[in-house]
Amino acid sequence: MSAPHEGTPSAASPASKTGRPSDEVSVEDVGAVRVFRLNRPGKRNAFTMESMAVLQGRLEEALDDPGVRAFVLTGSEGTFCAGVDIAVLHNATVASTHDNLVALHRTVRTLAAGRKPVVAAVEGHAVGAGLSLALACDLVVAAEDATFRCAFPRLGLMADLGLLWSLPHRVGYGMARRMLLLDEPVRGAEAVDVGLADYRAQPGEALQRAMEIARVLAEQPQSAVAFTKAMLAAGPQGLDAVLRQEASDQALLHGTDDFHEGVRAFTERRPPVFTRR
Repeated sequence: MSAPHEGTPSAASPASKTGRPSDEVSVEDVGAVRVFRLNRPGKRNAFTMESMAVLQGRLEEALDDPGVRAFVLTGSEGTFCAGVDIAVLHNATVASTHDNLVALHRTVRTLAAGRKPVVAAVEGHAVGAGLSLALACDLVVAAEDATFRCAFPRLGLMADLGLLWSLPHRVGYGMARRMLLLDEPVRGAEAVDVGLADYRAQPGEALQRAMEIARVLAEQPQSAVAFTKAMLAAGPQGLDAVLRQEASDQALLHGTDDFHEGVRAFTERRPPVFTRR
């Protein structure tokens, strides 16, 4: 891991030469933003169970690091992620598939419901479980020439890693059915229009745009962001359940230093400076 510094990480990343899982997820700090880069370019950054275990461990380290306030997830050498490495599926049994998914679900939960915000920077392909990873993030930046595709039907599978939850939330059930059942691809240029992504970028500039957004997120009050993410990840709930949770969480936020700073800054007509912990 590099020492924290200002600027934007390079859009390219050296390929893993050793083949060790620890080399297949690179980490870089840019100020208060930590960039996680899937780094298996020879496989279009398709992941193995071992490389996902590395990513999960590094995400957990970042959640516990008070100097890190926002994450960016991206891929190396011009593509995001082509999903699971097909080698993982060879010789898989019903039992091993179940156990593998349970392990991978930890990463989905960390991205979607973890207490720090995550921006996905998508160049090239976000396919299959790679699409699932992108949509588990809070915000998605899509290069105009990127491709989003489910791909699961080609393998005789249903979508996994939370895609049956995240995709309808983003694009609605009609568009989700087209992608999930017919494997219709969506290009980056139209991804924002259908709700699949939140921001467009020129080819090669998705990471730069994601960093700009992550820097803004890093300045937000952390407790408020964490509570908001938790409630959004809970999905659709009845009004009474939402109001009960809101009363509990908002009461706790009223006792934080960030709330008092926000009130002072509003009164003094200046930008708030929230705590760095």
